[in-house]
Amino acid sequence: MRSLAPSMTPSMLAVAEAVAADPAGCARLTVSALAEHTGTSEATVVRTARLLGYPGYRDLRLALAALAAQQESGAAPAVTVDIAVDDSLADVVAKLAHEEAQTLADTAAALDLTQLAAAVTALATARRIDIYGIGASALVGQDLAQKLLRIGLIAHAHSDPHLAVTNAVQLRPGDVAVAVTHSGSTGDVIEPLRVAFEHGAATIALTARPGSAVTHYADHVLATSAARETQLRPAAMSSRTSQLLVVDCLFVAVAQQTYERAAPALAASYEALAHRHRTTR
Repeated sequence: MRSLAPSMTPSMLAVAEAVAADPAGCARLTVSALAEHTGTSEATVVRTARLLGYPGYRDLRLALAALAAQQESGAAPAVTVDIAVDDSLADVVAKLAHEEAQTLADTAAALDLTQLAAAVTALATARRIDIYGIGASALVGQDLAQKLLRIGLIAHAHSDPHLAVTNAVQLRPGDVAVAVTHSGSTGDVIEPLRVAFEHGAATIALTARPGSAVTHYADHVLATSAARETQLRPAAMSSRTSQLLVVDCLFVAVAQQTYERAAPALAASYEALAHRHRTTR
């Protein structure tokens, strides 16, 4: 709910906030009862459930009941508070591990497999792939490019906005452009994606904000999740965790789809680098 809140309408946000505030109470409500409780409509409740990653309200209700039972039994994770300046090193490790695990679980649960499959097909058949990202997202873009290069695809990551646009101008149908932006509003990433889109390339957006500006120029949107941002854990850290999970999903699925080409290319790249990892005695 934290990551999707900016893309919700006021009525959907009312439903989401009610669910987050009282999982046990909402789990006992029918769709019509929850709509009445939040002053919304049944359609709004169902749309909210789907935006939160569930096929329908019934599935959300079951998840709420499970969460409520977990909380009542005391099995809910105890590590749910922010990192404090005076936390011990052991507490820092435990809290970060919990948040990372939760971020990965949230991303996996909300990832649209239809959109993911379409993005995989586009990448697997691309003549050329351009990837745009700024700051922490640039590191994620570089990771994706390096992975795709090792299985024989032509992929380049661009973190310089001028070079990104000048490369995007050269894209055509059959090419793919990928934008990585947690906020979905980074102008230096949106601009090259728009240019690529207008030149006929297939476009993919990795963002935690479905419905944000970057998705206006994306044929396929892969939604990521993010842990809570705190003073000692900025968004750049939490967003990268979910982005890298999606990158790994893309890489493995593309490698599966292009296995006859990917396997020899991957073996060749290992062999080419093997001597750099050998130690001499």
